[in-house]
Amino acid sequence: MLKIGDFSRLSRVSVKALRYYDEIGLLKPVEVDRFTGYRYYSAEQLPRLNRIVALKDLGLSLVEVAQLLDENLPPDRMTAILRGKQAELEQRLQDGQRQLARLEQWLKTVEKEVRVPTYEVVIKKVDRQKVVSVRDVIPTYGDIGRLFGEVFGYLGSQGVAPMGPPLAIYHDDEYREEDVDVEVAVPVAGKVQGNSRVKFKELPAVEQMASTIHRGDYSGFGQAYAALMGWIDKNGYRITDHCKEIYLQGPGQCEPASYVTEIQLPVEKA
Repeated sequence: MLKIGDFSRLSRVSVKALRYYDEIGLLKPVEVDRFTGYRYYSAEQLPRLNRIVALKDLGLSLVEVAQLLDENLPPDRMTAILRGKQAELEQRLQDGQRQLARLEQWLKTVEKEVRVPTYEVVIKKVDRQKVVSVRDVIPTYGDIGRLFGEVFGYLGSQGVAPMGPPLAIYHDDEYREEDVDVEVAVPVAGKVQGNSRVKFKELPAVEQMASTIHRGDYSGFGQAYAALMGWIDKNGYRITDHCKEIYLQGPGQCEPASYVTEIQLPVEKA
């Protein structure tokens, strides 16, 4: 038999960890001296300890490790635990890759000393506008393309040509990470017969619309909205309705760096 210190050196697992494995029943010593409390282990326990270490290195919790080492665990349950951990690690890898891509973009910005773009804000009157639209709750903002595909597909099936750039109206009163209430619309010249999803409507005129232009991909919208709302507050206006984005130049027309989007907010003097 081996004292806990000798077993620790042999297995390259700390005494603290061995004591904890004993407490939770994951790896118990073969004998405990009833007078001194010393723990003794056997070399035959090394394979089990090596499996514990290997499974921990895979990211499994000690509870999951204990389940996998249970001799009575059905093979399908063992497979389910390992598949679950595999899916979790793949998701973490994808999240890490997205964070890395954002970090690399920030590094490029810092290294090139790119200045924050300036936004010119104007107040203008917006006339009534006939549109064909679809309104739905989508999982995230990035899913908006599906709705535009639906509207353009319907117009194509009806032989109706768009009469202006597409736009989106966001009906939520706050930013939402999921379940976004959005309406996408395409201007048309005259009345179009709709269906249960696609609607013909007329957007009302707005006497005072605060507007700014954002150039570049959509990841920079935060700066544009901050500049627009900062101007509104500074100049004594208040927002009266939901925001509108008009995609003057967007996907399918150019590279993301060349996108041009007008952001509009209806306002009135506070």
